[in-house]
Amino acid sequence: MQEVPESEEQITPFSAILRGDSVRVADRERLGELEGSGYGSKEGDELVLRDYEALYLIYVKKLELLDEAGKSVTFEKFAEQAQTRASDSWTRFVIYRDLRSRGYVVREGFGFGTDLRVYERGDYPKKPAKYVVFALDEGIEKGMGDLQKSVREMAKMGKEAIIAVIERRGEVIYYKVSKARF
Repeated sequence: MQEVPESEEQITPFSAILRGDSVRVADRERLGELEGSGYGSKEGDELVLRDYEALYLIYVKKLELLDEAGKSVTFEKFAEQAQTRASDSWTRFVIYRDLRSRGYVVREGFGFGTDLRVYERGDYPKKPAKYVVFALDEGIEKGMGDLQKSVREMAKMGKEAIIAVIERRGEVIYYKVSKARF
């Protein structure tokens, strides 16, 4: 059985429309509930979900995604579309799903590549994110210079840097990174 965090149990299923490349929720009664749970960004009268947020909500059966003609868009179909838009979309989804299933609120990162801001349980939106998580897929090489620069920038912002390594089996392992001098 798939683990669904307590905060997700409160969200009853809702519909969203896939308009172009964006997933939009127009149900005004749901906007506050979703925004308060750390989903999407408000644009006018709508809430726009990022691809990994929409994938997660479809995965936990809280979102029915419809195309502009009103036909249902499956998880698999939307995952394929997201992957064509951004090569790291599946990686973000896997990490996002893992963190949300552990009860964390996760938001878009600061631009260090595939990164996400992660809030301590119960802190969102009262306190700033404590962690910045960025992803590495097992077997993909990443330069130490890039990692060092990112960790330094995160430390300046008062955030703890976490590397999420996605194993070939799809498991996520987290490593806390700190600045070291030799």
